[in-house]
Amino acid sequence: MTSQPVSSMWMPPSEPLAWGFIDFALVYFMWAVMMAAMMLPSAIPMILAFARVCRQRNSGPQLTYLFISAYLGIWLLFSSLLTLLQWQMYGLAWLTPMMDNQNSISAAGILFLAGFYQFMPIKNACLVHCKTPMGFLLNEWQDGPAGAFNMGVKHGINCVGCCWAQMLIMFVVGVMNLLGMALMTLLVIAEKSMPVQSKLICKAIGAAFIVWGAFLLIA
Repeated sequence: MTSQPVSSMWMPPSEPLAWGFIDFALVYFMWAVMMAAMMLPSAIPMILAFARVCRQRNSGPQLTYLFISAYLGIWLLFSSLLTLLQWQMYGLAWLTPMMDNQNSISAAGILFLAGFYQFMPIKNACLVHCKTPMGFLLNEWQDGPAGAFNMGVKHGINCVGCCWAQMLIMFVVGVMNLLGMALMTLLVIAEKSMPVQSKLICKAIGAAFIVWGAFLLIA
């Protein structure tokens, strides 16, 4: 994008009623690629644990592929919600044509939402699930292709429950901000892999988001 003149770049229409099928499709594709790139790295411990159990049971790699596909499918569904949210944010003039946030109140609101969600029990429960792959596999194991798919769906739902609010922060830092994507990916990986009690991680990150939101309001 930085190497092209502004006049030659595709940008979503600023008016919601001007969006066509191609605009929705391109924005959805953008979010789908972003979600896959950001969330697959954090799912690697669960995927490796699942593949190891499959090998121990003399199951083929196709079960692992089904598990991954189902997991990604949940994030692809979530990408459709992000697409609709971006469409609405254009209508409210919260985003610039370059997909950057231009409303400090909306940006602070997203950060407060993400911050307070970190203190909710459902956030901690979903994070505990993501931090303990073997516990999930022992409690939720199902045999066969249908079982692998169902387990992938369950893991995807828990993963969305853990990280959905953090993904909204891309609307704060800029939807196409590659540095923001990298930092959010590292944050999610650290949250799921650090050998620290999940409640402490949730509260620390939540407090940081709230302070960030307050700074945007007073700056």
